Amino acid sequence: MSALPKHAVVPDGAVQPTAAARARHPASSAGEGCDTALVLLGTGVVGSALLRLLATPAAAGLHLVGVANSRVQHANARGLVPLQAARLLEGAPRARDDGELLAALAASGAARRIVVDATASDAVAARHAGWLARGLDDVSANKAVLGGSYAGFRDLRRAGAAGNAVYGDAATVGAGLPVLSTLRRLRDCGDRLVALEGVFSGTLSWLFNHYDGSRPFSHLVREARALGYTEPDPRIDLAGTDVARKLLILARSAGHAIDADEVAIESLVPDALREVDVATFLIRLGEFDGVLEACRTRAAAAGRVLRYLACICDDGSARVGLAAVEPTHPAARLAGTDNLFALTTSRYRAQPLVISGPGAGPEVTAQALLGDLLAISGRNAHV
Repeated sequence: MSALPKHAVVPDGAVQPTAAARARHPASSAGEGCDTALVLLGTGVVGSALLRLLATPAAAGLHLVGVANSRVQHANARGLVPLQAARLLEGAPRARDDGELLAALAASGAARRIVVDATASDAVAARHAGWLARGLDDVSANKAVLGGSYAGFRDLRRAGAAGNAVYGDAATVGAGLPVLSTLRRLRDCGDRLVALEGVFSGTLSWLFNHYDGSRPFSHLVREARALGYTEPDPRIDLAGTDVARKLLILARSAGHAIDADEVAIESLVPDALREVDVATFLIRLGEFDGVLEACRTRAAAAGRVLRYLACICDDGSARVGLAAVEPTHPAARLAGTDNLFALTTSRYRAQPLVISGPGAGPEVTAQALLGDLLAISGRNAHV
């Protein structure tokens, strides 16, 4: 696989601006307020958690001037109170219109203007490149472009360069665990990724950490949904496409020009249940309990446990799907919704570099967004 052009990044994953961008957006010195305005797209669990963080002292100098959900929006160039912003949408008469939100950014007079995407919308992600080309910085938890086609990924990078804009992506993989920044630092030091393996989904981690045969797999899926660990349609998690997107983001950050159709994906959703509505799917969940129990029984007979793994092998092949792992495997020792990233590189070859920790949850994902916002605004002292 061919390598991407080298690029620098700030420690928490936001792409470092060029010299021209730094001149256009001078960072504030330590201790001073930052002239940074932002609009937030998406007020679901992650967006709501970010609004709470924007109300803390850590976010001083970040000025919220617009907020939107999928239907309505509210904007005020003079600023919004973060803890009141979501409530303003309840009676907002203005239908969704990027133009009004971007106008509020422009009218704010801020030197740095940032669009924050806390949605999972493909349509919103498709607008990222346009914002970057216009010189607007972008901080995103949305994986649709970074983990989509390689052409879309390449266009996003080119748009950022053309607009001298910064793209913050720390929240797209591992809920802000320092895996993207680690991969990029290793690459900048001349190291090369040889293989990557891990558990990239907090939802699938929780399911298989709890699946020991005492309860049918379908019962665990329903419980995970009730706890808010799955998407409203659990097939989004069970199909493996979200894991594949994260694998693509990681591979590309390591310098591999890999396209979406090069990843082999093992879906846990039977063909007969892929096109039915969500309610019907939930009713018929038990139809694939037998298949998964057979897999678990075979693994247990060999002294192994099932995990849903993503991997890039040293031959360049990429796969996401079920694997039976030894009890000594790092993935066998995970708990809760933990993610795991095992990086084998030219210099970490005898033993992989392992990054593990909570890989799901609105608070840690929102913190990853805030970290990129602070890095872009210049308030992160470690940049």
